[in-house]
Amino acid sequence: MITHRPALRIFRRSSSSEQLRISAILRKETVGGALLLAATIAALLWANSPWSAGYFSLREASFGIDFLHLNLSLGSWASDGLLAVFFFVAGLELKREFVAGDLRRFDRAIVPVAAAIGGVAAPAIIYSLINLNSGSEALHGWAIPTATDIAFALAVLAVISTHLPTALRTFLLTLAVVDDLIAIAIIAVFYPHGLQPQYLLLALLPLGLFSWLVQKRIRSWYLLLPLAVLTWALVHASGVHATVAGVLLAFAVPVLRKDRKPENGPGLAEHFEHRFRPLSTGLAVPVFAFFSAGVAIGGWQGFSSALGDSVALGIVLALVLGKMVGVFGATFLVTKTTRASLDDGLAWIDVLGLAILAGIGFTVSLLISELAFGSDSAHNDHAKIAILSASVLAGLLAAILLRARNRHYRRAAELSR
Repeated sequence: MITHRPALRIFRRSSSSEQLRISAILRKETVGGALLLAATIAALLWANSPWSAGYFSLREASFGIDFLHLNLSLGSWASDGLLAVFFFVAGLELKREFVAGDLRRFDRAIVPVAAAIGGVAAPAIIYSLINLNSGSEALHGWAIPTATDIAFALAVLAVISTHLPTALRTFLLTLAVVDDLIAIAIIAVFYPHGLQPQYLLLALLPLGLFSWLVQKRIRSWYLLLPLAVLTWALVHASGVHATVAGVLLAFAVPVLRKDRKPENGPGLAEHFEHRFRPLSTGLAVPVFAFFSAGVAIGGWQGFSSALGDSVALGIVLALVLGKMVGVFGATFLVTKTTRASLDDGLAWIDVLGLAILAGIGFTVSLLISELAFGSDSAHNDHAKIAILSASVLAGLLAAILLRARNRHYRRAAELSR
């Protein structure tokens, strides 16, 4: 007797416990998106005001110690230090998804993983093609448009939608989690500076002790925090970007409880995530945005000049067009080559709206820009303007489309009453 497996429905609802957990994350990320926007606007206004010299002086003000190269500017402390908290939270979320969330199942993971890969590959290809004849320095920025900023994207969704299916938001969050993993790998592999392996080897000692303690489910901050800071400092001194330390520490934290009974409370990874996500979304990322997004545009003439740079043009096209093609194309391809299909009541235009929304690149894009070109490079300034412009354009296009879909779902809800 031949049995047929049911077709996989993508964008279907998650379990009730997963829905509650994701809803809590979405609320925090939405608030974080508003703070991120406020910090970005403040930085741009100050950097383009008559008092702009004060902004740049503040960003370049240095403090710290020379030991392990820890005498850094405020801007570097924000990108190397505070963003490590952001990547720690991203690592915890990523590990939880693969160990206990929807990504542990191949049939639920294949679509967002494929979409994330497509959303990285297509922008990288478009950027590289545009800058093929612009020299090796320009090509070094190929990874800038590969990242999606989940806080900004979810903030746009929160503003324009109240009736869109929850599964669409969940898909965007899951896609961004996988996107973060790829971005972490890109930063670690392609953007080390002056690699010193001896410090990387030394970092294994505090990292190993941290791992042993958390595997024993020890939560004492006075034991874990010094080890985490030492691991971060040694990774920073090694030439690998210090944010990678946040991910390594997160991957060491166990997801499941020792008794394997979720009803007895959350595992250690979820406990740390609850503690550190407000710090990440409410402080670390907005402060990084404040010190990183400030760029002197120079009026309309400066704006036009910046977008005339092939680097800026490549970023805008890669984020707005490349992300849309990559995310939508990969999702569509999966449905045509497997038994997967859209869940009932959803349409491909919904997926297109999400794919356009994925073109909002900000936090990680700004970080990679600095790693690729250096903070004092003209390419870096042009890249910042392009990242901001592309993110605004992608957000507006997605808002127009998804707002129309929101009205459709609202009418459908009213008719079903």
